[in-house]
Order: sequence, then structure tokens, then C-alpha cells
Amino acid sequence: MLTIGEFSRLTHLSVRTLRRYHEAGLLLPDSVDTTTGHRRYTAEQIPTAQVIHRLRELDVPLADVQRIVACPDPGDRATLVGDHLRRLEAELSRTRAAVVSLRRLLRPDPAPVAVELRSVSPTVVAAVEAEVGLDDVLAWYAGAAAELAAAVPEPTGPPGGLYDNALFETGRGHALVHRPTARPPTVGRVRPATLPAVELAVATHVGPHDDIDVTYGEVGAWLVANALTVAGPVRETYLVGPADTADPTAWRTEIGWPVFRVGAG
Repeated sequence: MLTIGEFSRLTHLSVRTLRRYHEAGLLLPDSVDTTTGHRRYTAEQIPTAQVIHRLRELDVPLADVQRIVACPDPGDRATLVGDHLRRLEAELSRTRAAVVSLRRLLRPDPAPVAVELRSVSPTVVAAVEAEVGLDDVLAWYAGAAAELAAAVPEPTGPPGGLYDNALFETGRGHALVHRPTARPPTVGRVRPATLPAVELAVATHVGPHDDIDVTYGEVGAWLVANALTVAGPVRETYLVGPADTADPTAWRTEIGWPVFRVGAG
């Protein structure tokens, strides 16, 4: 039998922490002296204490730790731990994306964004479109893009998307993704569509989409400085994307803002 102090040294869990785990029903001593209140542990409890220690280092909530430790089935325990690890990985990805954006925003002398004005003719495409929420647009896009790739294996140009202002302003709006083709099919959600002619202010976002909002902001500042105003859905063209390379630093996304000069006829 081990005293709480001995057990603390063996598991690297403080006496205070062990007492808290006892009170929470997470790690019960093997015995408690009814007179002195001294807790005693066994050597067989050391692995359990170490598992709890690792789970807490991963910020697993106490209630979840209790479920994992109490779960008798190894497969179920692995599933519970895996679910939490996936949440941690998602949070880590969001943190990394925020760091990338902040570093770019805080550069002392950022290079000016290169913007060109471009006249785009009407374009025949195969398209998938829907009203979507901003939080769901990435998952929706992935499904729509996969359908388009299957329906149009040999497009006449890079894929793209049109996103209504409401999608950004209210969190829900119309989105359309497409692949250019001379003969757009009708299959599943894929339908023929013709994108109208438009004047665009175009800039290229380099790299992953984690900080694409920074490029949007730079284009917006350019529009203000050049007396241009936006009219209509934003267009994105995926010159190089995940379907072309697994290296996000090689991705190239054109951002096209429909424009007209203030005061023009």
C-alpha cells in the first residue's frame, strides 16, 4: 500500500490533485483510514493515474476523463479519446490559421496587392448552386466540387465559384460553384448555367485559404483608393487548388470583385 505522498511522487500528480480526483470520483484510493482520513493507493492504480494525467494534459474535461477511465471496453475508450483528439486537432488548425493571418497583418511594410481590371465575357459552365450558411459553405463546396469533377472530367478552364454578398453580410446566401465546359451535362445537382459578362477587379491570393480574408481586405482597400465600387457576387477562380496539389503553399486563388467606376455612365 502507498501513502498519498508516495503515490504523488510516483505519478507526478500533486497531493492536492489526487484529493480533488478523489472528491470528483475520478480516482478513488484503495482505502481511506476512517480515523485519520489518510488515503492509501496500490501499485496497480499507477497506470490509471498516468492515463488520467495524460488526458488532463490534453485538456480533456473531468467528466469526459471519468467516462474514459470507467469505460470497460478498450474500443469504446479509444473512440472517446479519438473524438477529443479530433477536436484538439481542429482547434490547433484554427489557432495556426489565426497566427498566419496575424503575422501577415502585422508585417511592418506589406507589399501592395496587385489588382488588375478585367472584362470577362459570358461563360458556359456546369454548375451546382444552393442557398447555404457561411459556416457550412466549405463542406457544401467540397461535395459540390466532387460532383462537378465527376460530371465534367475535362473542363475547358479552372473551376470557380460565385458568392452573393448576403453570404458574408448575414451568414447565409446564394453560392454557385462551376467548371467551364462547352457541353454542360444535367446529372444529379449539376446543371448548365451561363455566367454573365462582368467587369472585375482581380487579385490573386497565394497559399492556403486560412488568411484569404486578408487578401479580400487588401482588394477592398484598393477599390476604395481607386474610386471603384462593388456590384454583384464575388467571384473566385481556383487556378491551383487541393485537386491539383497537396501543397497548400502552391495554391493560387483569383478573387474577382464586380466593379464600375463611380460617376461612370
